[in-house]
Amino acid sequence: MKDWIRNCAFQLLSLLLFAGLATVEHSNASNISDTEIESQQQITVSGQVVDARTGEELAGVNIAVRGRVVGVATDPNGEFTLRVNENPPITLVVSIVGYQTREIQITESNVSGLRIELEEQTFLGSDVVVSASRVEESIMEAPVSIERMDILAINQTASDNYYKGIGNLKGVDVTTSSINFQIINARGFNSTGNTRMVQLTDGMDTQAPALNFPIGNLNGPSELDVENLEFIPGASSALYGPNAFNGILLVNSKSPFRYPGLSVFIRNGVNHIDSDGDIGEPNNPRHMFESSIRWADTVGDRFAYKLNFSYSQADDWRGINYSDKNSGLDFANNPGQNPAFDGVHLYGDDGTFNMGLLSLNPDFVQGVAAQLVASQLPISQQDAIQFAQSLPSQPVARTGYREEYLVDHNAKNLKFNTSLHYRLTDNVEASYAMNYGFGTSIYSGAQRYSLKNFSIQQHKLQLEGDNFMVRAYGTFEDSGDSYIADFVGFAVNDAYLGTTDWYANYGGTFVGGLAQAYFATQGNTNYDPAIVQALLSNPGTVSNLHNAARASSDANRFQPGTSAFNAARDAALEGTVPNGARFNDKSRFLHTEGQYDFKNEIDFVDLQVGLSFRQYQLRSNGTIFDDGDGGVNINEYGGYLQAAKSILDDRVRLTGSVRYDKNENFDGQFNPRISSVIKVADGHNVRASYQTGFRNPTTQGQYIDLNVLTARLLGGLPYLADKYNVTENAFTLESVERFTEGLLSGNQAALLELEPFTTFNPVKPEQIQAYEIGYKGLIGNRLLIDVAYYYNVYDDFIAQFRVRRAAGPIDLQNPMNPDNQIYAPSLLSGDASNTFQLYTNVDETVKSQGAVLGVDYNLPRGFLISANYNWNELITEREDQYIFDYNTPEHKVNVSFGNRRLTEQLGFNLTYRWQEAFDWTSSFASGRVPDVSTFDAQVSYRIPDMKTVVKAGGSNIFNNRHFLNYGGPNLGAIYYISLTFDQFLN
Repeated sequence: MKDWIRNCAFQLLSLLLFAGLATVEHSNASNISDTEIESQQQITVSGQVVDARTGEELAGVNIAVRGRVVGVATDPNGEFTLRVNENPPITLVVSIVGYQTREIQITESNVSGLRIELEEQTFLGSDVVVSASRVEESIMEAPVSIERMDILAINQTASDNYYKGIGNLKGVDVTTSSINFQIINARGFNSTGNTRMVQLTDGMDTQAPALNFPIGNLNGPSELDVENLEFIPGASSALYGPNAFNGILLVNSKSPFRYPGLSVFIRNGVNHIDSDGDIGEPNNPRHMFESSIRWADTVGDRFAYKLNFSYSQADDWRGINYSDKNSGLDFANNPGQNPAFDGVHLYGDDGTFNMGLLSLNPDFVQGVAAQLVASQLPISQQDAIQFAQSLPSQPVARTGYREEYLVDHNAKNLKFNTSLHYRLTDNVEASYAMNYGFGTSIYSGAQRYSLKNFSIQQHKLQLEGDNFMVRAYGTFEDSGDSYIADFVGFAVNDAYLGTTDWYANYGGTFVGGLAQAYFATQGNTNYDPAIVQALLSNPGTVSNLHNAARASSDANRFQPGTSAFNAARDAALEGTVPNGARFNDKSRFLHTEGQYDFKNEIDFVDLQVGLSFRQYQLRSNGTIFDDGDGGVNINEYGGYLQAAKSILDDRVRLTGSVRYDKNENFDGQFNPRISSVIKVADGHNVRASYQTGFRNPTTQGQYIDLNVLTARLLGGLPYLADKYNVTENAFTLESVERFTEGLLSGNQAALLELEPFTTFNPVKPEQIQAYEIGYKGLIGNRLLIDVAYYYNVYDDFIAQFRVRRAAGPIDLQNPMNPDNQIYAPSLLSGDASNTFQLYTNVDETVKSQGAVLGVDYNLPRGFLISANYNWNELITEREDQYIFDYNTPEHKVNVSFGNRRLTEQLGFNLTYRWQEAFDWTSSFASGRVPDVSTFDAQVSYRIPDMKTVVKAGGSNIFNNRHFLNYGGPNLGAIYYISLTFDQFLN
């Protein structure tokens, strides 16, 4: 109760503080004398904005007043009327993407018939960004590397949607778990759930509370409503707090004040071209579509609103990798005959059992011996018992089902977004926004998760002015019918024949086959250990025994498509973890923050301050976290201070910031950042920065307690390790694997490979020191060059490690101890009862480095060619004991060529991407990702009279089948045609 009161008080204090700061300007205004109030006039300006070259009216042009939030947009005829409660003079800022911004001073109270001509933008480097310093500045003068896509770039992307087009930016890596679920990353340590990146949509963190990583664009703005996005690769914790570790992505939607009117978008396409039905893909191309509608309007000068609706549907990409994840358990002398086969995209074969343990079970031995005596073999009771005790120490796995039968591939995404905006004064705007996303997708984590009927919604209240901002929002997720595919496969297998009975039947059949083979070669069944060992050393004999055992155990196994299979699958989807496959998660988080800029009070330095508070509320009902007794709350708070000053005749800009953050489970973190931008010549800037960052362990890194069949995933807080006694008779899984390999190859000293695990170190925040130097230069207003080098140093690197616990104590000092023969074999079988994957920190310092080079060249007649090269290298050698996944190609190249106005109606864009092959490591699957080359293309045609653009194109148009992460789906071509109607189309 005290914590609740404290948290409420802190939130209230934060809101009051920033509300008070925000009223400074209003208070100053209230000090104006009555005479001055009476003399204040309302300025009215009306006119028309046109293209300077063609004289064509320009719709949707923003007419804003510098230093105020007030402004209007031109109507379809390019006309506008603006009213401002102010005394002349004022400065109008006239802007629209694709044209040079103009500033016009108004010195009279009433101006009508104003004709404003805008010239088309023909030079590069003129973008204004806010993410680098949390204040507006030229992209040329940003103190860190930053990438930007505006409306034109978004509309021109050749990818089948703009979010995938982010992958063309410098320094960006993209992984794909589903056709509608892409994960953005930068500067190494990539994953399918990137907890080192932060994505903000209109200032709201888009992470799912139970996952702690951005969920792509599942509830973000549609193509109709996104205005621009900014991407900063590299540490940004000094301004944005926890987890802004490897980068931050800001997606900004369109204001209804600036972009009123109706717009409609329809895209139809096909995928699964030349797919292979024999390996689990559709037998023919599949239709996919997306449709969106946006309506925005203003009511008077003060109120505006917008409504967005979007829906997409497609047959998802399939996982068709049937490589063996347990290849290390394969027979050394008969490869490809692994009884413990665990296919990457086969489910139900997870977890192994060492059938040698059956020989230690008296009930099994007596039962199999009785069956042998009752068979047609001439065998004595004693010989039958010895045969039953001769099962080799060989891990065995059940037979799995393909992904196509267990995962919902009906990818769909319904999104609804709305916002209400009210200008309290010309200086202050209040708004409410709601983003809702619902659908079905696929996510690859420790297992393959089918996110079925998953939803996430956000609600935000915001108050902002020219120099302050206060916002509060909440993110609420609902797992819907989401489930773990491996659990479903396991449940279907178990419904056919219980796991214990299946392995018993497998072992019994193997023993019977061994006795038959013995009799066939010897003519008797008089047990001789040397002869038995010779049979078990014969690859052909052993392979036949295993095949016969599996055939017997799977004799009536449920086949996909049958009523028995469907009933077992549906039953598994009825229950929640651990009694079924579904999650029951309704976790959420609440966030409050504010920022104030002292630009109206202080003029000798630029000074900003900010505060934030967040509370995670874990509510998975025990299906993900250890929160089954009512839930778990986690409180975080932080604040920052930033100061910047230009010196030496504005040739040098120095910026410094410091942030403090505190999570209730960990020590507080200070993160400074120092940067400078040196203008060596007009249009040529050198930048350098040193910044620190950190990331708290995720909610899963703290509290997860999840059975994933092959292991139990545990958070890194001490009480979870104590809960499962993970240090009791435990050994690192890597050493267990070496022990297993040695044992299977006949190494008598294999026991000495075991490495005891006796001490658990609780997880703590990860630290980074990031050094960057770069240059950005504009040559002749046509050639833009951007180059940067970074060097990152990570301490307390958060990683996961795995241990396996033996059934009893193993005496490594005395390998001949008889108890070792009882307990050591228990290490050969792994499941959630004896195998644990925990979060901790790597002791050593981890280092990486890289560089990017980008070139944009504005050719005559509107042609633009862009190219970038990306280099990333992990300097520190990998630690096999830990799973810290660099998962990034060392070399990557992007090239694009296009012209949005080849003619007045016709435009095009071509994009080529290549990345080098690299190793992918994760708890789900590890392997080699081959090099990838793809080519995207689009052609657009404008129909001005119909306010419509028709666009035809394709992603990966040569259908180069590939995957971007090992264990991810197999990707192919998408061909599409789209129509966009925009009431304000220029």
